[in-house]
Amino acid sequence: MIYSGMSQGWNVALGIFNMGLISAIMALGVNMQWGYAGLFNVGIMGFVALGGLGAVLVGMPPVPDAWAAGGVRMLAALALGAGTIAAAVVLWKRMHAGKARGLAVFAVLVVGFVLYRLLFDGAVDAIESVNPALEGYLGGLGLPILIGWPVGGLLAAGAAWMIGKTALGLRSDYLAIATLGIAEIVIAVMKNEDWLARGVKNVIGLPRPVPYEVDLQQSADFVERMQGMGADPVVASSVVVKLCYAALFGVVLLILLWLTQTALKSPWGRMMRAIRDNEVAAEAMGKDVTRRHLQIFILGSAVCGLAGAMMTTLDGQLTPGTYQPLRFTFLIWVMVIVGGSGNNLGAILGGFLIWFLWVQVEPLGVWAMDVATSQMDEGSQMRATLTEAASYMRLLTMGVILLVVLRFSPRGLIPER
Repeated sequence: MIYSGMSQGWNVALGIFNMGLISAIMALGVNMQWGYAGLFNVGIMGFVALGGLGAVLVGMPPVPDAWAAGGVRMLAALALGAGTIAAAVVLWKRMHAGKARGLAVFAVLVVGFVLYRLLFDGAVDAIESVNPALEGYLGGLGLPILIGWPVGGLLAAGAAWMIGKTALGLRSDYLAIATLGIAEIVIAVMKNEDWLARGVKNVIGLPRPVPYEVDLQQSADFVERMQGMGADPVVASSVVVKLCYAALFGVVLLILLWLTQTALKSPWGRMMRAIRDNEVAAEAMGKDVTRRHLQIFILGSAVCGLAGAMMTTLDGQLTPGTYQPLRFTFLIWVMVIVGGSGNNLGAILGGFLIWFLWVQVEPLGVWAMDVATSQMDEGSQMRATLTEAASYMRLLTMGVILLVVLRFSPRGLIPER
């Protein structure tokens, strides 16, 4: 951060620092799953996206015209869909096994699906036709955006519960397949269901938990104070806003670190590591391995969802098209592995270190290529090829760092103790 502040300005440095805080929280959530219990979650992207959706559904104001056009029908359709599934489950449990049970469940699902689509399709058309260029969705609850952070965590936890109830009782590779598939489904739904969060049109203008730069610039006291310090009020307003975000994110990270450290040192944490090291022995001692795995999977996913809500708040917009596995799954795993799996401080260190390198390596690569090709002709094909290849330096760097750490410090920079 000091290097970035001195060379690129404190505004840029604080932007990197804030995303480093969020990345550290994501790494902390994954470390809980992998470092505590050995659960291989490759669907981090989906849980982060659900967290961002939670922030939108809570913080954005409702769209009255959309609610008047199809809001009630949409709620009825969703209730009917949930009721159909619940009715099918109840029938399956209460009826005796046989052909009659299968036919009854099938009939309930078919009838429920037809009725659901009749309500749902009409509601979607009505909602998305309301000022589609700027709205075309139901909006949110209009509550303070900070409430959206735990709601985002709850949405991710709910998805984790559904996945875990299905996959955690099976072999470990099924969990990886399930999380990967669910993550892609979540992103596909967010991209295509405009009534929910405008799809690829994006939701912009999320409310902030901190002041706006323009409000600070229009404050006579702030301008006078900054000018008295010899600072440009325009630049200072952006720095102050980023410092406010850093304070909020830092408080959340410290609380999570304290909670995770306390849990790790408790009998529950020792039990989780015992299950991770030898599931068969732990099960022989009477531990419910599947239940404990479900607990830690839900908790880790909730932390990732919380981080996703924080990131959407920082960006001020929800852009489903930007959720990519490379950024929100692979990179988080690199943070955990490099920092030290099973060590919360290591996960946080990995989050800051890898994010800093991810941001800085590409411009440094461009500079290095410019220096290396400075003696070549301007129209040289080799120079053009090398300059274009500089954008891939961050991928090469991540791979090299991962290989070096696995070779010389396979337990990470701060190993588990």
